[in-house]
Amino acid sequence: MPLKGLLSGKEGGLFASGGRRFGGAGANSMSDADKLTMLDELEQSGLGWFWSTDKQGNLTYISGAIADRIELTIPDLIGQPLTGLFESKEGDGRSKSLSLKLGARKPFSGFAVAPSKGNSKVVIRLAGRPAFERNGTFCGFRGTGTDITEEYYREEETARLAKYDSLTGLFNRHRMAHSIETTLTAFRSAKRNCAIMMLDLDRFKQVNDTLGHAAGDELLKQVASRLQRAIEKDCEIGRLGGDEFQIMLPDIDDRGELGEIAARIIAMLTQPYSLDEGRCVIGASVGIAVAPHDGLNREAIVRSADLALYAAKNGGRGQYRFYSGDLENEAIFRRRLEESLQEAIRDEQLFLTYQPMVSAESQKVIALEAQTRWQHPQRGEIDNNEFQSIVENSAHVIEVGNWAIRQACREASQWPDPLRVTVNVPSKQFASEGFVESVSQALSDTELAPDRLELEVKESVFVGDSNVVDKVLGQLFKLGVRLTLDEFGTGYSSLGYLRRAPFDSIKIGESLCPSHLDSHSQELGLVKAVVALAKALDMSTIASEIETIPQQQALASVGVSLLQGSVYADAVSGEEVHEQLETGGWMIEPSAGRGSRAKRRTLLRNIHVIHDDHSYEVTLRNLSKTGALLQGLENVPLDTQFVVDLGGGQLAVATVIRSNRDTQGVEFETPLIGDGAGGLCTRHRVSPYELASAGAPLAALSKGNYNSMQGSMLGDGTSVPKFAYAPVGSTEAA
Repeated sequence: MPLKGLLSGKEGGLFASGGRRFGGAGANSMSDADKLTMLDELEQSGLGWFWSTDKQGNLTYISGAIADRIELTIPDLIGQPLTGLFESKEGDGRSKSLSLKLGARKPFSGFAVAPSKGNSKVVIRLAGRPAFERNGTFCGFRGTGTDITEEYYREEETARLAKYDSLTGLFNRHRMAHSIETTLTAFRSAKRNCAIMMLDLDRFKQVNDTLGHAAGDELLKQVASRLQRAIEKDCEIGRLGGDEFQIMLPDIDDRGELGEIAARIIAMLTQPYSLDEGRCVIGASVGIAVAPHDGLNREAIVRSADLALYAAKNGGRGQYRFYSGDLENEAIFRRRLEESLQEAIRDEQLFLTYQPMVSAESQKVIALEAQTRWQHPQRGEIDNNEFQSIVENSAHVIEVGNWAIRQACREASQWPDPLRVTVNVPSKQFASEGFVESVSQALSDTELAPDRLELEVKESVFVGDSNVVDKVLGQLFKLGVRLTLDEFGTGYSSLGYLRRAPFDSIKIGESLCPSHLDSHSQELGLVKAVVALAKALDMSTIASEIETIPQQQALASVGVSLLQGSVYADAVSGEEVHEQLETGGWMIEPSAGRGSRAKRRTLLRNIHVIHDDHSYEVTLRNLSKTGALLQGLENVPLDTQFVVDLGGGQLAVATVIRSNRDTQGVEFETPLIGDGAGGLCTRHRVSPYELASAGAPLAALSKGNYNSMQGSMLGDGTSVPKFAYAPVGSTEAA
């Protein structure tokens, strides 16, 4: 249809409405030619475009400006169906409603579309009205179009930024909160599970501080990429800000599977990163909670995952932890421990143990690393790793550090010359006023030769004022103490530090000396390069955390000077040090039998077991992945089946395979799994939905026992016991 026909009242032109013309009696006088000229100018300006279709929906007219904008010719467009030429950009099914409205002959407006051919990046907003002959016969649509490309993409970017993290492209905090909220709401009615992981990067702040924020940003992008590759399950990943990430995994409650995912994430994120500013190595800690077991709504489940993350970081970092009901009390207790550190120093609750550093060539003990422990009145002995995680966030870190140096000098003064003592110096202590004076005073009071005291400092000390750092290092050098740069190879400006500071030794970072290290490992080449660098600078090298013979042999083969780890010896008391030294030179041969064993946390001592419909309270003597030793019931026959209640909804079906009077050895039907912290847990737990169906209100699992679930397989509390309790004091083992 020509523009003249489109404008006229014939066949329902744009100036026709219900059989009346806009230019009727009393209107300004304007010829059709003037109208054509005016609208042609309007089309060319881009302020308004026009189109029309026949009654079948095929284009009969379209402004040339539209055709030019979408890079097609008018012949390419005329005669084609409107719905076939343009596709909806709404993303909500409105292209279908456009087709329906054309079919229903109803007016429409505000439809954002893009051409299916030509320049598909152009976005046009269409509006249209049905047109009728004078006799009421439908003859097609007449409409307008407007180029909204710039506006559309600007709004799209605004919408994207409202959902996504601009740096990593992952979901942002707001989107993750909304997604978790809606998912848990839907899953409650469907009785489905959903796991939440909270992830925090270890040592990220050091990268930011030493290499700059640009390097930190690039590192976060690489972390996001690795996270997406590490998780093969359907999930949503978000960055909450800083170096904190969140992952939602729907329909997973198997803690074995979740543990494998978390371990894979940690392994991938701890591999070295290559940045423009240098190479670096970081770590990661993960906390895991599962809805509805650990929380029913977003606030509860995220809080549970946060507590698990807090426990993972406090447990030594680089690990994952599952939420349990004990973690909240553990967090409270840790805060109390931090508050009572000053009291611990005053009441002499702190003490030192020493781990030998052995010559790789002669197997002779050359130095002993002092490690601080705490004999707590209620908690018992707190080992060095846990103690350090408590101290580093405490206001007493300097006071504890100064105590450790004084005590190490006092005890080392009783050792034969030239055996050295090594003490780790936290960055806060190193930068504190009077630090050098406190070291000097400790040496003077104990009469220990300065070159028998070795201070280990991390690269993070260089984040401070360079003038102050250089001054402190210079004063320590003049004092005569030995200096070691700890965790070398974590990839910041290590070479620059070595040029600036008078270090005697380099302690190679664990990332270059993993437990799987052997003569074929890629990392060994880097270790060899570090050893060569140290020799060129007249420095010795130290490698710690050595757990295996292949690891020890590989490090010795490339010339590492001193080796330290459980393959030689774990930390020993000061008394044991004296006993070893009384025999003369202290020599230690590496042994595979000394490989470090994972720490195991006892879940419960007093637990419940269920047989038939009766619950018994027994003592858990020990626990392994495949079974347990129970004590408290007399003469239980072999092959008796129990449900062992380990607390917190953890029920394990077990069969008695050994029995001797009051003690039974049981074997689990499904092996337990590691809980990420050296302990054990069940893969699955009682579902809160099962408890609800048994008559209990729907709630997250408590840490109590589950031996009275009414209507369930565990009975209703009206049972008759089959076995008798053993007399108190019976201790025979199976």
